[in-house]
Amino acid sequence: MNQEEQNKQMGALIAKCWADEDFKAKLLADPAGTLAAEGAELPEGITIKAVENTDTVFHLVIPAAPTDLSDQALDNVAGGTAAPVCGVGVCGV
Repeated sequence: MNQEEQNKQMGALIAKCWADEDFKAKLLADPAGTLAAEGAELPEGITIKAVENTDTVFHLVIPAAPTDLSDQALDNVAGGTAAPVCGVGVCGV
């Protein structure tokens, strides 16, 4: 599954959470099981955590550091020219 397909799948799951409180509760309680039941492909050996942003709590997710950044990519990050991080509810998405 490519990145665009993954984004669409995650968007659909988030929309389902907004429309169905029972589904959201299942996803928060058992993210891996709920995602698997929805047909998501889950790599073995990883732990999945689901959290919910609220009006007073925002979860900032810091991705793992890449191990193979090019010199240009390192310069971009150090110079502050890295692309903005956007997601649901951020950057107008």
